[in-house]
Amino acid sequence: MTDSLGWRANWGVIAPSTNTSVQPEFDEMRPRGVTNHHVRIWIPDEPVHSDEDFNRLMDNIRREFDNAILRVLTCNPDYIVMGMSAETFWDGLAKSIELRERVKELTGLGVAMGSDACQAALRCYGVRRIGVLTPYWPVGDENVRRFFEDCGFEVAAVKGLKCESPAKIAQVAEDELRAGLLELDGQGVDALVQCGTNLAMARLAGEAEKWLRKPVIAINTATYWYAMRANGFDDAIEGFGSLMTDFRELPSDGPGSAAAA
Repeated sequence: MTDSLGWRANWGVIAPSTNTSVQPEFDEMRPRGVTNHHVRIWIPDEPVHSDEDFNRLMDNIRREFDNAILRVLTCNPDYIVMGMSAETFWDGLAKSIELRERVKELTGLGVAMGSDACQAALRCYGVRRIGVLTPYWPVGDENVRRFFEDCGFEVAAVKGLKCESPAKIAQVAEDELRAGLLELDGQGVDALVQCGTNLAMARLAGEAEKWLRKPVIAINTATYWYAMRANGFDDAIEGFGSLMTDFRELPSDGPGSAAAA
């Protein structure tokens, strides 16, 4: 039997406990008959002032990841949506595929990850040269760059905001995000991508497409779009840019493609 509220689908969403952006943004994009069920990866909101601190943050996430997966399975979800991004890019394309397959093995379900979603979104637009905005420190930015280059994109620039704790990522003001987009746009890019699911940028990215006149892909938008399309839902969701209105299917090509996952 299907859930009375989630009569089309109920999705298990995994996010760090410090993340206050992904849940409201996913819920704003939720089509009728789909419900999101969030489980948190417990991590402390420790200061981040260096690459070493950022690596410690990643270790904290990895330590609790499996436990979060086991908890979300108790609501009997139909699909898993990753509301976290850095780990999905870490160590490049091959490791990203390993992570995807590990989640599928643990859950027996398909999964939408930020890494898969962002590269699929970029392929929809047929772009090659990109700029990337993140909340990360340099070690995180290097892993994001490596992933996109593994996928065949030319990364003109990565701008990391060096947020000083995982919770403070959600406190980045819209003016700072807008300035970051404009700085990256000056690198002669075909499209812009934002990583870091705790940066509240889904609606801003949709607006930015109008004044930059090019694709601007927010990771939360891309991930939720990917989940919808992978499950056969062709709903157009207004207010989040052209990805959510113009592209009703996932591209079937690309390295490590998981369009049917």
